[in-house]
Amino acid sequence: MPNYVLALDQGTTSSRAILFDREGSIRAAASQEFPQYFPQPGWVEQDAEEIWQSQLSVARKVLAEAGARPQDVAAIGIANQRETVVLWDGRSSRPVYRAIVWQCRRTAPLCERIRQEGFDRTLREKTGLVTDAYFSGTKIAWLLENVPGARARAERGELRCGTIDAWLIWQLTRGQVYATDCSNASRTLLFDLRSQDWDEEILRYFRIPRTLLPGVKSSSEVLGETDWFGDRIPIGGVAGDQQASLFGQQCYGRGAVKNTYGTGCFLLMNTGAEIPTSQSGLLATVGWRRNRQTVYALEGSVFIAGAALQWLRDGLGILPNAAASEEMARAVEDTGGVCFVPAFVGLGAPHWDPYARGTIVGLTRGTNRHHLVRAALEAIAYQTRAVVEAMEEDSGIRPEVLRVDGGAAANNFLCQFQADILGMPVERPATTESTALGAAYLAGLAVGFWKDEAEIAAQLKIDRRFEPTMSRARRDELYAGWQRAVERAKGWATQQS
Repeated sequence: MPNYVLALDQGTTSSRAILFDREGSIRAAASQEFPQYFPQPGWVEQDAEEIWQSQLSVARKVLAEAGARPQDVAAIGIANQRETVVLWDGRSSRPVYRAIVWQCRRTAPLCERIRQEGFDRTLREKTGLVTDAYFSGTKIAWLLENVPGARARAERGELRCGTIDAWLIWQLTRGQVYATDCSNASRTLLFDLRSQDWDEEILRYFRIPRTLLPGVKSSSEVLGETDWFGDRIPIGGVAGDQQASLFGQQCYGRGAVKNTYGTGCFLLMNTGAEIPTSQSGLLATVGWRRNRQTVYALEGSVFIAGAALQWLRDGLGILPNAAASEEMARAVEDTGGVCFVPAFVGLGAPHWDPYARGTIVGLTRGTNRHHLVRAALEAIAYQTRAVVEAMEEDSGIRPEVLRVDGGAAANNFLCQFQADILGMPVERPATTESTALGAAYLAGLAVGFWKDEAEIAAQLKIDRRFEPTMSRARRDELYAGWQRAVERAKGWATQQS
């Protein structure tokens, strides 16, 4: 009888594999980094073959470490960096160009043209996304235009193209299954949220043959089997990393919210069967689909969160390591009036200002490095509040609690200040590998390893719950000061051009 589910967590800088048991506990884990390539300023690429080999390697490593045979594994679940695109040959299964990463800005001019032509309104209405180089559709259009012979080969049906999940499924099944799931499809700028399929009007606009794209499946169903580990193991679950995290955080009810603190922050709110619309700069996306029921989500992306601490460490040299930020922040009673807006690459949701720039205001002769570190941590919480308020405005739902994961969630000062500035409890689970756990849960549910969400919910273990202790007057005063600083950061690059 199988005892485990294997989660493949394919991220932007590393491939990870984690083996979970029936209690949702980690039995073995492995990670392997792979290179990033920067052929031109603003361009970011990866080698899809290196991604595949690193993912295969760590999967084999965790099975060996746990002494698990293929028959001990009930299913494999996949979570992946979402908007990154791979174009490959359908016969040889070899990439015909490097993967274009979600961070790549090469299609920004195309996005500007789309906006000038007014087609961005159609994209927003159908896909729930803004027109930005972040998403996959313009990357696919670029590949067809710029890779020699790609368009003709695509039209002849010789090529395949998809996000990283489709690439991994193809490799795991040795080219037998060409599929993606609806959560990843909803990040491409090509997927109609209402029809739950690729949109013909959008495909015509981008000149993308429908046959180039994979079939769209649910997030929890058996898509195929792999024999790379000996006996066959079913592939039972697929979701984009942030949607997998939402599922892994057990945000199953409408209005449930999670925040992942990483380089940036990704906040998602479960909106149930309702396709959300945003007037506040948020994105509508598919959360997951299971048992023919689609769950949607509102998403807000904060570009710089933990990266602000990295800058204090590497750029200014005033922070020895990220873990030291908690002690340094507590060394002072407050920021001494300092506000830090880490808009190094502009501001994401809900502002969407690409011309904003990093700003520190309120400096005095009494300001020291402890104040700056504390201001950086507080900035993460302020940005989160801005997105949570936008979610509340769009959905009419006031979340009861914010669940958190990611590296910075280990910082107790940050979690407490987050609770204070929101006026809302913050819960940190005992297992912070929410993305991999979500992929495992989706796969396990598909094969009956777990019965339903209720059984999974019983496994939730909270490491710590942070209750708000700050008065409403004080948190509103602090947040008003932050908003003043944001206004000074906005449009800075434009003003200086």
